[in-house]
Amino acid sequence: MDIELLIQKAMKARENAYTPYSGFQVGAALLTDDGQIFTGCNIESASYTPSNCAERTAFFKAVSEGIREFQAIAIVGGPAGREELEICAPCGVCRQVMMEFCDPKTFEIILAKNPKEYQTFTLKELLPLGFGPKDLER
Repeated sequence: MDIELLIQKAMKARENAYTPYSGFQVGAALLTDDGQIFTGCNIESASYTPSNCAERTAFFKAVSEGIREFQAIAIVGGPAGREELEICAPCGVCRQVMMEFCDPKTFEIILAKNPKEYQTFTLKELLPLGFGPKDLER
């Protein structure tokens, strides 16, 4: 996996963020098991609730194309207009979507400021007692 490329793709996706209310732009790049990369940005709505995070945008694009197996996601974020980014962790709803499609022990979440400065976590580390499809098996 080329982490720097994944982070660069997330940074590029961030440029498309629609954030007229919060002014906080997030980009994500999701790596599939077969090497494809799906990107996403956050998209806000005046009524807030229907807004969508960058991570879920990337997942929903991939799932809508029939992809169900993923290796990693790179996430970048920061205030609009600022080149210097900050570590931006996924919200609880995004973590829950990751639980739906990813192995919490192996799926990597890369939180980056830039291609050289990042931290990597497994989904299990960020959602230690996650509830997923296996919890509904009989």
